[in-house]
Amino acid sequence: MPHPVPTPADPSALSDQFLALVEIVRLLRRECPWDREQTHESISHLLIEESYETLDAIERGDDAEFKKELGDVLLHVIMHSVIAEERGAFKLADVIEHVASKLVRRHPHVFGDVAVTDADQVMQNWEQIKMQEGRDSILAGVPRHLPALLRAQRMQEKVAHVGFDWKTSQEVWDKVGEELAELRSAAGRDHHAVTEEFGDLLFALVNAARHAGLVAETTLQQANDKFQRRFRYIEQQARQHGKPLDAFTLEQLDTWWNQAKQQEL
Repeated sequence: MPHPVPTPADPSALSDQFLALVEIVRLLRRECPWDREQTHESISHLLIEESYETLDAIERGDDAEFKKELGDVLLHVIMHSVIAEERGAFKLADVIEHVASKLVRRHPHVFGDVAVTDADQVMQNWEQIKMQEGRDSILAGVPRHLPALLRAQRMQEKVAHVGFDWKTSQEVWDKVGEELAELRSAAGRDHHAVTEEFGDLLFALVNAARHAGLVAETTLQQANDKFQRRFRYIEQQARQHGKPLDAFTLEQLDTWWNQAKQQEL
């Protein structure tokens, strides 16, 4: 027999809308075979996927999709909280109380009498407060499973807030040049040396991106997208000629690649 859909008592009230959504999730956990068998582990990868889909909507400036993806992320927050509640770990109210308390505690310049002059001071205070909360390193809050470029940039940003940073962009580029030279000199040595030097060069390039006000992860994704667009143009040309890609010379493929570049694909 169908269950009535939980609905907000007052559709215009955000609190009522939220409580109705929570009740829908709880009902699904009781009545839907698929939802009922899910665990934190079984849906953890989906949270990552939804986060990336949200980022994609932001980058495309698509507010309609942005709204949907934020809803999907919110659904995962509620689902994980409900599962935790079922096993007696914590409640959704605890999640909300924790983040609200943290925001107040880490913004003493808004909710207290601390004076700040700019955003850099806010971030410095933020890191100091986190250390006071019991962390043994300012890097402790950077997840190891972040994409490597993003993890490197987050670590660099955090240590920069305590003064561990290059003073000028020239110093940064000197370091990039140094790491590139070390990679070239490692080319004739063992695989481990090449691997280490390649990683050092990438780390230095992330620093260069950060000092230029760029997000290295974003720039590489944009380069990936550009490569994909241009290579698809090559594939399209090959199909129009009725032959597989490997039937053409590298010179011909390069010609189509340059055409794609000229068309700003």
